[in-house]
Amino acid sequence: MALGWHSTAMEVIEGIDLSGKQVVLTGASSGLGVETAKALGKAGADLVLGVRDVAKGKAAAEAIAADVTGAMRVERLDLADLGSVVDFVARVAGPVDVLIANAGVSKTPGKHLSNGLDIRFATNHLGHFLLAHRLKPQLAERGGRLVVVSSAAHKGMPVRLDDLQWQAREHVDGAAYAESKSANICFAQEANRRWSGEGIAVHAVIPGSALTGLQRFHGEALKRQIGFIDEDGSVNEMVKTTEQAAATSVWAATAPELEGRGGLVLEDCGEALPVGPDTHQWMGFDDSVADPQAAWKLWEHSLDLVRDLVGEGLV
Repeated sequence: MALGWHSTAMEVIEGIDLSGKQVVLTGASSGLGVETAKALGKAGADLVLGVRDVAKGKAAAEAIAADVTGAMRVERLDLADLGSVVDFVARVAGPVDVLIANAGVSKTPGKHLSNGLDIRFATNHLGHFLLAHRLKPQLAERGGRLVVVSSAAHKGMPVRLDDLQWQAREHVDGAAYAESKSANICFAQEANRRWSGEGIAVHAVIPGSALTGLQRFHGEALKRQIGFIDEDGSVNEMVKTTEQAAATSVWAATAPELEGRGGLVLEDCGEALPVGPDTHQWMGFDDSVADPQAAWKLWEHSLDLVRDLVGEGLV
């Protein structure tokens, strides 16, 4: 069966056996995270689900338990709190075959954390940056894959290295989110450049637009403005189901054809197409945001931030 835009996570996992493999997944209490966990668990993976709200995470795990054939446990993980990231990693034992950096926030009631970090940058990028660094030895044990979930919102929105935390500019939630998604791509590509020699393959994923908890603070007017909801109140035909939007993450984590490859931006269960004049606004990869020099600088700045906030020796 050919995979593509309409494929679901369960279709992707068909014929894949993940028995004995350990998968660590963030943002597993709703939306794409739940569907990703269900598919990988059905294939036999042992799941460690990192969630900010443990009660919600356990409820989500119970809802998919009938489909999961491997072990599954829920652990607290607040990516905006680097101390929580360190504590979470201490509870992950043994080799990690797949780490999926799926969790994310978009529009939120607040703009900055008490330490001055933009909430989107802290959660979507920096928390995952530290998480991947702390799990790197375990990823390298059996040549694991790191999957970083980005978004088509990255297009035309390179990271502003001179104002990553939106302190000098008027803060705009949507733009801050878009820049954090560009940071995801830069991180994935730089991680692959630095870590591929240790057997770790890293890919970024553009999942497609879906209505999930990510839009819980958007409101109906903004959803219409973005185009998720049409004038007649129906859902836009270009909006994926959560099962479809989770498919590329599952493909990135398991596809045999990706063996030995890394540093790709993936979409619709294949390599993302470059942005062109006819590219839909919710699709395509804008490689102008992934300048290698900018990715290197973002990496080094992120290292400095983590060391300043948490301490030396943690990355």
